[in-house]
Amino acid sequence: MPPATACRRIARREKGSRIRKKKELIGDFKNAGREWRPKGDPEPDHDTAKFAVHTIRRWWKVMGRRAYPDTTALLITADAGGSNGSRGRLWKWELQQFANRTGLAITVCHFPPGTSKWNKIEHRLFSHIAMHWRGKPLVDLATIVTLIGETTTDTGLRIRSEMDDGHYPQAVKITDAQMAQLQLTPHAFHGEWNYTLHPRGRKQ
Repeated sequence: MPPATACRRIARREKGSRIRKKKELIGDFKNAGREWRPKGDPEPDHDTAKFAVHTIRRWWKVMGRRAYPDTTALLITADAGGSNGSRGRLWKWELQQFANRTGLAITVCHFPPGTSKWNKIEHRLFSHIAMHWRGKPLVDLATIVTLIGETTTDTGLRIRSEMDDGHYPQAVKITDAQMAQLQLTPHAFHGEWNYTLHPRGRKQ
């Protein structure tokens, strides 16, 4: 299936393994729906585009390339905003580095603004995690990682989770010169949301 066609069909049922990030409060707080704010910063580092792409890279190294040994391309669906937003320079720069290192063509399809709930992983994964840790204080990262990894369903859902101790500083600037190095091809259908990053020297 051509990448542009795939981007038009992101709302349909997908198969295979997936990777997704979600924010939660960390600390000795009641876990029932009412938010309590801790003193200081509850997160050890920052949710940045570098973190997002590192997570994808980690998935590919540990799981993806074993599950799909013959693939030459990846399709990523992402929200329109946030660290992996459609206008983020660092997001695209880090994906380009990932493409260069692996030789994979990376196609990204961003959900239009306000439609991230179309992403079925929101319903197929997060709801089960929330039910599993309901009523259990999320006191630290180790507890969260353990609870996520223990989540299963009768239909066969299994989750792999692990701690990331990396450092992801905020306010990283990507220059115009760096952007000019991107091997990025926008798609005919909403190229601002749908595009493919090719490994260096292989732009099509």
